[in-house]
Amino acid sequence: MIADDLTAKIRAGDLAPGTMLPPQKTLSARYGVTLATLRQALQQLEDDGLVSQEPGRGTFVASPRLMYRLDSLRGLAEDLKAQGQEVSTLILGQELRRPPAAIAAHLEVPATRRVLRLERVRLLSGRPAVHQLSWAPGRPGLPLADLDYSGASLYAVFAAHGIVVHRASEVLRPALLDEPTAAHLHQAAGQPVFVSERVTYGLDNRPILYDRATILGTVMEIRTERAATGISMQWTRHDH
Repeated sequence: MIADDLTAKIRAGDLAPGTMLPPQKTLSARYGVTLATLRQALQQLEDDGLVSQEPGRGTFVASPRLMYRLDSLRGLAEDLKAQGQEVSTLILGQELRRPPAAIAAHLEVPATRRVLRLERVRLLSGRPAVHQLSWAPGRPGLPLADLDYSGASLYAVFAAHGIVVHRASEVLRPALLDEPTAAHLHQAAGQPVFVSERVTYGLDNRPILYDRATILGTVMEIRTERAATGISMQWTRHDH
């Protein structure tokens, strides 16, 4: 009852992010419950990511954390728009270039071949949140470097030109924000981020896209649904 009421007010915007809730004694009296019951409700809200309890300061409405879903085959922008987010794209670079050897290997193309290099920043409600660097070999007769990537995901642009996405292989790991990417995201270097490296394949099981996304850890959380016939996840230990 308490958790449901506060959840509804937070989701409706009646309690904005950063708002401090009244003291626990005030809330317990308002809802007519014991402090123990109130604390259980606040803990539930914190577990749901809706509030943050700070010892000695109080309980604050948390900023919304967006979901990066691992169980869908669609672009990051599509994921965010499906959650009702306002997503815009800033194109930093769009050209044909010879890829680094490692990326050429991922794309299964000669390192001497020029492919599309697309560098973008995704903005959520006008604030930089994700840096994406994508490489795509395209196909004969399709001028990838001349297409408009500002309003849709690469998957959508590819689909509009007859390139069908079949499957993708993705590695997601924690990292620290490097200086060049930090400048694009208007953040200080060294803060925690997620780095996604995804190779997408077409119907012939040949690579059609290599994508590296750097996602600010302060605005995103990773979420997936598991089922016996659903997503397959593999945890790998990295020894340094």
